[in-house]
Amino acid sequence: MHITLEGDYAVRIVSCLCANGRRMDAKAISEETGVTLRFALKILRKLVAEGIVHSYKGTQGGYELARPKEEITLYDVMCSIMGEYALSRCVDTGEEECQFTCTNPHNACPASCKTRKVYTEISQLVREKLRAVTFADLT
Repeated sequence: MHITLEGDYAVRIVSCLCANGRRMDAKAISEETGVTLRFALKILRKLVAEGIVHSYKGTQGGYELARPKEEITLYDVMCSIMGEYALSRCVDTGEEECQFTCTNPHNACPASCKTRKVYTEISQLVREKLRAVTFADLT
């Protein structure tokens, strides 16, 4: 299991903005992070929409952090790009019972899926750890 490439790049981009501590244009961010300009712009749009990064237009435009790096967590960035973390798709349904395996009559899984409980606990632990790490911790 891996973080998506887009999630990894988003962490690189926010780390770059933290390390530079100033407004940067997308081209400079792209060059410093090794993310293509097109992909960096896509990620930056999502980070702006989530209030993690500010965008400025014009000749003095660019991108900068919208909040202090002490207030931005790995969870914030990951969720802005990939959505809420869930170890398994059955945890990600918002339903009390898994709609993927537990209701399948050909599956040996009982109606109250035991693995779903474990997956839910693991997912919660990962989310808590991501919330505990700020970009100030990483720079």
